[in-house]
Amino acid sequence: MAEKIIKDKQRKTNGIAADENGQEKRGKSEDQHNGLSEPQLIHAYKSMLLSRFVDDRIDTLIKQGKATFLISGSGHEAVQVACAMAMKGGKDWFFTYYRDNSIGTALGITAKDIFRHIMGKATDTFTGGRQMPMHLGSKELRMPTASSPTGSQYLQAVGAALSCVYRETDEVAYVGGGEGSTSEGEYFEAINWAARAKLPVLFCIQNNRFAISVPIEQQTAGGSVYKVSSGFEGLHRFHIDGTDFLECYKTAKEAVRLARNGEGPSLIYADVVRLRSHSASDAQEKYRTKEEIDRDRLKDPIVKLEKYLLENKIISEIDIEEIRKEINDDVVHAADEIYKEANPDPADIEKYLFCPPEEQTKIEYEASTPSGQPIVMVDAINHALHEEMEKNPDMLIYGEDIQDGKGGVFTATKGLSTKYGTHRVFNSPLAEASIVGTAIGAALTGLKPVVEIQFADYIFPAMMQLRDELVMYRYRSNNAFPAPVTIRVAVGGYIGGGHYHSQNIEAIFAKCPGLYIAYPSNAADAKGLLKTACQLKDPVMFMEHKFLYRQGYAKSPEPDANYYLPFGKAAIKKEGSDLTIVTYGAMVEKALRASRELEKKGMGVEVIDIRTIVPLDMETILNSVKKTGKVIVFHEDTKFMGFGAEIASQIAEEAFQYLDAPVKRVAGLHIHIPFHPNLEKTALPQDEWILKASEEMLNY
Repeated sequence: MAEKIIKDKQRKTNGIAADENGQEKRGKSEDQHNGLSEPQLIHAYKSMLLSRFVDDRIDTLIKQGKATFLISGSGHEAVQVACAMAMKGGKDWFFTYYRDNSIGTALGITAKDIFRHIMGKATDTFTGGRQMPMHLGSKELRMPTASSPTGSQYLQAVGAALSCVYRETDEVAYVGGGEGSTSEGEYFEAINWAARAKLPVLFCIQNNRFAISVPIEQQTAGGSVYKVSSGFEGLHRFHIDGTDFLECYKTAKEAVRLARNGEGPSLIYADVVRLRSHSASDAQEKYRTKEEIDRDRLKDPIVKLEKYLLENKIISEIDIEEIRKEINDDVVHAADEIYKEANPDPADIEKYLFCPPEEQTKIEYEASTPSGQPIVMVDAINHALHEEMEKNPDMLIYGEDIQDGKGGVFTATKGLSTKYGTHRVFNSPLAEASIVGTAIGAALTGLKPVVEIQFADYIFPAMMQLRDELVMYRYRSNNAFPAPVTIRVAVGGYIGGGHYHSQNIEAIFAKCPGLYIAYPSNAADAKGLLKTACQLKDPVMFMEHKFLYRQGYAKSPEPDANYYLPFGKAAIKKEGSDLTIVTYGAMVEKALRASRELEKKGMGVEVIDIRTIVPLDMETILNSVKKTGKVIVFHEDTKFMGFGAEIASQIAEEAFQYLDAPVKRVAGLHIHIPFHPNLEKTALPQDEWILKASEEMLNY
């Protein structure tokens, strides 16, 4: 049916009539309808009906065994269509949630588009059959493919709005959510950042009073996030009847006007009704009375708009019957047609986990040999950032304390804000989820955020944004929305940092498909890998061992500005034929010391620095193991469930027949890293650990 709506619109944008040049036209009747023309009101009505009838049809398809799941927007249509019509598809940004179906229909998403998604077809333009319903997305409409976690969309919308300001546009970011999602801390982080920075964000909170079965009184102090949000200076707030389309449109139009004029964000708190259960897996009759549900039906936004259209003689009863029949027939036919389309090909299951090679940035790797003055690692990192900022005007750097005069707690970002300005290099709030979430939103708009998490130990508030959002975006959108964020993070111990300034996290994040991870051991590699990370079109976690920042043995001749190192290429730091040590980070130097010591006794120990965790260069590792027949996997993180277990497992699977001894691991104790030097020394690998283990393996 949406094809019919598009034809009806002819030269219209979101239902707004336009002349042959695309300029909006105004009619005499608009003033009496809150600025809406009669064709626009009919467009709104049809968009709401289309969404409702699609919901109804999906319910039928589930009973027929042709679909499996529904999250309905029935009862939410008025405010969603109003926001869509107050904005511009293809210009503005739309961060929807799983009930925002009518945002899509009002912007031109068709019934066929939705059914392809609902049935998980190969032709699904939202996700390619990879996500369950209802996760709308459209590259053309600037609608990043939605996800299931409640509240994760808010910070991303703020990041997109940050980009709108940085790029000096008058674009606006819409973000929708239910009142239950405002119990997530990220909602308040998003409101805080948007209000503080006066960003063009429209927060549309749709209050149907239930988060599945939990009533709002058990969610929010005072029973209203509208009240709770009153303390955010700079936030425009509107509390409206979300079932009254004209009131919704008038409010949305004003919120968009404020945003486009640089007057900051707005919260539209819309009281709506939930006319269906939370989802097809829920039965609201278990926790709501029949009388309560019946009262909600009396507030049906479609019925209310129909009544307005009739009273104002915009359409007749006969028109309503014809429109309803036409849309419903088109929806039924669309569902039947889409059911016959092809299902996804299992052969494509790993496609778009990372950027396809043909779309990846073309980089000439190792075009020169590092030959500059010796440099410590932290300065090499700083120089890499300076060089990449110079090359890419769309690159932003932000995080806690990174702005001059501090220039980062380790001085890795010194001089950057002075040279490039605080519109490109700036301090963030002390909120890790905010840093990563806004970076995702900015990346979705085409920017290249390179953000800093000050210590690995504090990255975990951002886990939802990292695990469920950042690394999934390209895959879940079927390559429509890459999110190339680079996250720099200081890791590792040996500095007397105790429990909360010493952790290694590579094993945790290696389990996040779609994330590249670098872990350099020296200045030249750090510079070359970081510069590559700033160029890649994929998410990268760049781990910097703080103990190595100024270590003399981690110094190296500085590479030039055109030096890039490939991810997935290990370095053979020392050759040998009797034993292989596979290692990375701060353990490389310890392995080299053991190798040199054993060389005095006539034993050849080959040391491999893997340099990147993901991708892992197993080819270099296996070639070495096949040559030496013996291998130690050596890392700082805990031995139990450390990343070395993965390396050891792959060696056992791929090179078992070449082994002359069991694979051995040398790693940290499975404890929290303590503060006192005596205790830290006992917890973390020492030179004598790897030397002793090497001798045992050589004598096996």
